[in-house]
Amino acid sequence: MLTIKDIQIYCTDHTTITGTIYKTDYIKGAVLIAPATGIKRKFYKEFAIFLAEHGYGVLTYSNQGIGESLKGAIQSCPSSLVSWGEIDQTSALEALKHEFPNLPIHLIGHSAGGQLVGLMKNCKDISSIFNYACSSGSIRNMESSYKLKAQVFMNLFIPLNNYFLGYTNTPLINMGEPLPKKVAAQWRKWCRGSGYVAMEFGQEVQEHYYDQLNIPSLWVNASDDDIAIDANVDDMTRVYTQLQVERLTLQPQKEGFDNIGHMNFFSKSHQELWHYALNWLDKNNKIVLSHSRSSIS
Repeated sequence: MLTIKDIQIYCTDHTTITGTIYKTDYIKGAVLIAPATGIKRKFYKEFAIFLAEHGYGVLTYSNQGIGESLKGAIQSCPSSLVSWGEIDQTSALEALKHEFPNLPIHLIGHSAGGQLVGLMKNCKDISSIFNYACSSGSIRNMESSYKLKAQVFMNLFIPLNNYFLGYTNTPLINMGEPLPKKVAAQWRKWCRGSGYVAMEFGQEVQEHYYDQLNIPSLWVNASDDDIAIDANVDDMTRVYTQLQVERLTLQPQKEGFDNIGHMNFFSKSHQELWHYALNWLDKNNKIVLSHSRSSIS
């Protein structure tokens, strides 16, 4: 029987964020779904149910400043992309481990959720990573048809919103939830260079684990995604210097869809794509469990 329950995740900075646990009576592994920038946990509900019904305990969550994890006025939210990785994502993984002890742990990252893994102090507890639409988002690599739109968003929309509103009103252009000021400013900075979070190394990021993770990872993007294009996915994977990287680019027409883009992989309308994630989880979950049995015997 499927069980869904909301929880409060206690973070290392003494704040809380809201999460949701999905599980059935049979659980063979645990999965943290790390969200994209400004996306609430409920966006991943149907996908999480699918994974739970196939034997995985799942935790979804909203970052500080997003949805039910926003406490008070958004103008007062101090969160940044760095804190989302160092604090929120780290704390969410601890909550997953507490809920599903002694099971293989996997991470499914959507865009920012996969970009920030190397900021997690406990990232070495993860057995495998499945990333979708995760890239550096570097504007310089984008096709000219989309580059102008991205430049207007990054160089005009974000600075003007932050200056006049004290946050970035992304719902105005149908781009998720409103973003705390520092999140949007950091997003702008990182997408104007290369390596995304690597732009912050030696500045706000004084310690990281991007050069220490050596686990299997599958990076999936869609050919009609204007942001997570192949060049930007490769730009992001290079930051994870020791990671075991596999790549897969989905072609919408070959998969039977008019579009997939940056978001639709997780939509119920595209659930025929979910086998890519499930097959990856099953393969790596079996490897971890077999190694565990071998070490015991």
